[in-house]
Amino acid sequence: MGDYEHLLVKQEGDTVTITMNRPARRNSLSEPHLRELLAAFTEAGESSATGIVLAGAGPVFSAGHDFADVAARDLTGVRDLLRLCTDLMGTLQSVPQVVVARVHGLATAAGCQLVASCDLAVAAESAGFALPGGKGGWFCHTPAVPVARAVGRKRLMELALTGDVIDAATALDWGLVNRVVPDEALDQAVSDLLARATRGSRASKALGKRTLYAQLDRPEQDAYALAVEVMASASQLPGAREGMAAFLEKRRPDWPD
Repeated sequence: MGDYEHLLVKQEGDTVTITMNRPARRNSLSEPHLRELLAAFTEAGESSATGIVLAGAGPVFSAGHDFADVAARDLTGVRDLLRLCTDLMGTLQSVPQVVVARVHGLATAAGCQLVASCDLAVAAESAGFALPGGKGGWFCHTPAVPVARAVGRKRLMELALTGDVIDAATALDWGLVNRVVPDEALDQAVSDLLARATRGSRASKALGKRTLYAQLDRPEQDAYALAVEVMASASQLPGAREGMAAFLEKRRPDWPD
């Protein structure tokens, strides 16, 4: 893994952990920080890893956009910054690996957007989530995009319009995270969920992830049309063939990828 100023990146076995490391700035997302995150996820996506964990150093996960960076920009500059952030969110979902957010402390605005954009999320009991623009001067338009797809319309409206923090238990109930665990159990819970989510054929998993995101926002018949073609084609992959053979022969599969 490359060297970064604002991140700590390490690979242990099949897992790459990308830790945002601007604790003095509450892991706020300046342009340099966003560019490093984009580069790190791109690099991890091209690696041999099967899973990626996104974490934050210090007291919070991420406070969202760095207002010092935003306030210094004109319209074109802010648009470029938001497009960079959007590219990062898309990359979280386009890399072939399973991406898990490890959330502690607060995840607000674009920090909450990061959580919603990851494939899976595990939160400590102390975690909190908010789209605070609703009670400020800069509404959380872009963070609301993936959050809406995670929690639904009415819950999105409450988050976005009030700007209030919801606790981890509420985030679990609303579908923003997959698990809530005691703070001291957070790392183990992340590892356990990632291990279960990365079983099986890597090629099959990567294709499955890509197709799930592609069909989510399509009308049902369009989603079925896409899924039928992809699933039919995927039946011919080596991993699919081995999985079916192992089932029929009542043995453990020997995954080719």
